[in-house]
Amino acid sequence: MSKLSTTPLSVLDLAPMRDDDLGAAPALQRSLDLARHVETLGFSRMWVAEHHNMEGIASSATAVLLGYLAANTSTLRLGSGGIMLPNHAPLVVAEQFGTLAALYPGRIDLGLGRAPGADMATARALRRDRLGGPDDFPQDVEELQRLLGPRQPGQNVIAVPGVDSHVPIWLLGSSLFSAQLAAQKGLPYAFASHFAPRYLHQALRIYREHFQPSAVLDKPYAMIGVPLIAAPTDEEAEFLATSAYQRILALIRGQSLVLRPPVESMAGRWQPHEQQAVGDFLGLAAIGGPEKIRARLEVLLEQTGADELMFTCDLYDPAQRLRSFEIAANLRGK
Repeated sequence: MSKLSTTPLSVLDLAPMRDDDLGAAPALQRSLDLARHVETLGFSRMWVAEHHNMEGIASSATAVLLGYLAANTSTLRLGSGGIMLPNHAPLVVAEQFGTLAALYPGRIDLGLGRAPGADMATARALRRDRLGGPDDFPQDVEELQRLLGPRQPGQNVIAVPGVDSHVPIWLLGSSLFSAQLAAQKGLPYAFASHFAPRYLHQALRIYREHFQPSAVLDKPYAMIGVPLIAAPTDEEAEFLATSAYQRILALIRGQSLVLRPPVESMAGRWQPHEQQAVGDFLGLAAIGGPEKIRARLEVLLEQTGADELMFTCDLYDPAQRLRSFEIAANLRGK
């Protein structure tokens, strides 16, 4: 039996908007369509990510979107990938996710990141006069653990809802800091290799070598992000991938991130250094027909020892995006 056939598969979604969308509603509806689809395919979880001031990404009010998704699905685990903790007081996060956990017990994850997920002007607008930033991340995580755990003697500030909810906390990262902290705290760890694969192997090694068992986990549990573009043929997948290339190119250039239709060729659309940057961004991508995808994922699992794969998928046509996840799910039976 291949490792792929026994590895849980999950999804990370940013509620991507298309260039022809009128407002955010269609993108949010597509996120729900995706959640329902992967639920029927047997995926383990779907997370949505917090980003701000990015035209083309509609998942900024992450907890609100999770409530919408949870209310319209029944078994799929849903969570944040992640909540950018510098933007929020831990008490507010505990109350939001405590509320979600009370409404949808056993289905909510709280993934936490230490970056603001926005430019500095937007970060200031989010925090206003709140002191603190990424350097406070370990203390904020510890405070969240207390707020979501059982009430302690003398504890005057409690999250209602939230207290004693034990919402599962994951630490997310694209460098080495959160790997060290997740190991120290004995928490599950998710590496953002879907856009920053450079430190993947080093981060996983640090996490596993320094892991300390906790009440949450007795051994390390690592999930990695993988860009997925699957189609019936390699040629079609390469064509569809140009939508993702254009989006990443727009990110590099500071332009709108709305999804654009695929194009026959990227020639003339990027400079050599930009092509290299997009390639680095997608260093772990699985792009191709079913057999190429299967081989790529098997190699990734062998090289990383990942316990779970979390796919991102930026395709312009919603039906082709759903099909991409279906192709990946079908590979587990082979």
